[in-house]
Amino acid sequence: MLLVAATPIGNLGDATTRLREALASAPVIAAEDTRTAQRLLAALHVERDERPRLVAVHEHTEDALAPELAEQARETDVLLLTDAGMPTVSDPGYRLVQAAIAADVPVTVLPGPSAVLTALALSGLPTDRFAFDGFLPRKQGERRTALRALADERRTVVLFESPHRLADALADVAHELGDRPVAVARELTKRFEEVRRGTAAELEPWAREGVKGEIVLVIGGATPAPASLDDAVADVLVRVAAGERLKDAAAAVADETGRGKRELYDAALAARRG
Repeated sequence: MLLVAATPIGNLGDATTRLREALASAPVIAAEDTRTAQRLLAALHVERDERPRLVAVHEHTEDALAPELAEQARETDVLLLTDAGMPTVSDPGYRLVQAAIAADVPVTVLPGPSAVLTALALSGLPTDRFAFDGFLPRKQGERRTALRALADERRTVVLFESPHRLADALADVAHELGDRPVAVARELTKRFEEVRRGTAAELEPWAREGVKGEIVLVIGGATPAPASLDDAVADVLVRVAAGERLKDAAAAVADETGRGKRELYDAALAARRG
């Protein structure tokens, strides 16, 4: 089968038992960088009876190699790794997984470290609903267009960014999205792990001083402007006419509009009484 395995994003102690076992036994290791895979084997002191076949699977080779590796995974285990974190998440591997599925070859995942989820958990921003948007565009115009598309996004947004472009990205976040709460997570799980929280405008001067390491940018979702009271009450009354209890209708519309539940209940009750 095809084994899609997450690797440590900084701390080798996060390597799972299943990852170690797969590294010790898989006949074929498809890695984003075979040198990184070899260093991981050495750092984890993985002992093998036979050396694995190492295949470089990255943006320049994945399309060509995916069908062949998928067929190999039909007969033996093929372990898919990227340099850090979960393959396919802004990393190579997606096309290989697609090829295996299309060929009816079993695919499984060996869960483990994820920069996306680690940064989200550390951000202090809502985690019940979130969106991952990968890397922001390099050019300012395209970056601002991408951020503008998030203007009405109510979910927390997680992004990757280069340390060299972080300050410019924060300036563009402030320009397009205003004073939403932001967290910048740097060097996650490593010795110099750091999380800065504030608005984008507040964090930009710090970023201008120069930052190093892997960066994850987490942005709070948009806060919807409250609907007018008349419109919200009208929505409550429509729900009541359709059979909902007044209390439940007021609560539902309050969640949708940002109006107060008690405010809507009282206003709808008064409207029904004429």
